[in-house]
Amino acid sequence: MTLTIRFQVSAIDSPAAGGAGDGCREWAGGANAAQNRPTDALPVTVRQRATDSATIAVKVISATRSVAMSLISVAFASIRRSRVLPAARTLAFAISVAAALGVLGGAHPAEAATPTQRERLEAPVKAVADQRLTVDTPQGNAMLPVYADHPVDKAAPDITRVFIVIHGTLRNADAYYASGLKVVEKAGAVGQGTMVVAPQFLTRADTRAFSLPAPTLAWTQEGWKGGEPARQPAPISSFTALDALLAHFADRGLYPALSTVVVIGHSAGAQLLQRYAVAGHEGDALARAGIAVRYVVANPSSYLYFDDERPDGQPIAGGTCPSATEWKYGLKSAPPYVASQDVRDLETRYAARHVVYLLGQADTNPYTHFIDRSCAAMAQGPYRLARGLAYFDYLKKRHPDDLAQQVVEVPGVGHDGLGMFTSACGLAVLFGQALPQSCPVVAGTAPDMRAAGQ
Repeated sequence: MTLTIRFQVSAIDSPAAGGAGDGCREWAGGANAAQNRPTDALPVTVRQRATDSATIAVKVISATRSVAMSLISVAFASIRRSRVLPAARTLAFAISVAAALGVLGGAHPAEAATPTQRERLEAPVKAVADQRLTVDTPQGNAMLPVYADHPVDKAAPDITRVFIVIHGTLRNADAYYASGLKVVEKAGAVGQGTMVVAPQFLTRADTRAFSLPAPTLAWTQEGWKGGEPARQPAPISSFTALDALLAHFADRGLYPALSTVVVIGHSAGAQLLQRYAVAGHEGDALARAGIAVRYVVANPSSYLYFDDERPDGQPIAGGTCPSATEWKYGLKSAPPYVASQDVRDLETRYAARHVVYLLGQADTNPYTHFIDRSCAAMAQGPYRLARGLAYFDYLKKRHPDDLAQQVVEVPGVGHDGLGMFTSACGLAVLFGQALPQSCPVVAGTAPDMRAAGQ
């Protein structure tokens, strides 16, 4: 059958805008999506001209995932600042078609992984951090493995800046720690006085493989990303573990010269970090001690929304994707660490926190790198760049005059943590330097953000 969809477009991929020579552009979704970026071209044999309207004819030959993904990409392409914004109806249609075709199921991200990906997720880590941080809580006492380039139990009077680097879904803190060291090395003199720390959120498969002591913290594969209670040795949230790590650096006896803590997360680490920036406690405690705290959230698969609205400007339709408003995509059924706090306080505090969303302009492949393709994640956008830009638009709408955050895009970089953080844009964000003009910025709405032109 043939579906004809009409929607408004203007000045997209016209010859004047550098599009195809005849004012048309085609893109076919599928395995080669990485080479055919959906942000630069419209999907599924779409011919569009620089006129007030366009007709998209889509031949639905079979109920394939690529068709649904392509339809959604049409709508989210308009989120880019270089494009017009009347995509809400297209997005709503795309998601409804996808739901009808059954390609946006509610599978858990881990369950949606391919066999090869699942094996990698479930396999024990290759290395465990060599230092331990004590985590004392009412639920019990435990040990969190950490990498650090200075003993965490020794005074460090020369440290002025701390980078806390959160690993990705494979729990390979060793690789992220090494990346942090490379970032400091590349920064040269600017990086002097920086301590690099990488906590490791293990699973029980990891603790068994390395015969780790019973007090070693371990979560489920997905649980650590969302602040869920640990499975051993006590039900301690991964957010509580981060609280303990940040509180450690508020100790002026150990770090008398410390002025800045930068918490950095890429991919799954950014998922954890974004939720922690919403609900975490110790960032404010550091600020009260005169230590500035900055959260750098880079290319996560999804974000925490505060209500039922999603990027199409409409609430999630009841029953179409119940998980879209549940934790970690929404606040329903949140873990105890989060549920014990007032929802309004969470959002107000989050809007005031110094969060930078570092987004790779080439992170537009909707099929690889363990991207969350559950219906809850797809309701936020088809790929990571679109999801990040849409989320920031959502925050600006909810906070028209008090959002102390910003988006910084990294040209030419996709889903590559080291590439993101060692780029000129990434280094400027991490070390609090002036951003190069080549780094596109979307400013928050707080007066100081506008005054700074950021």
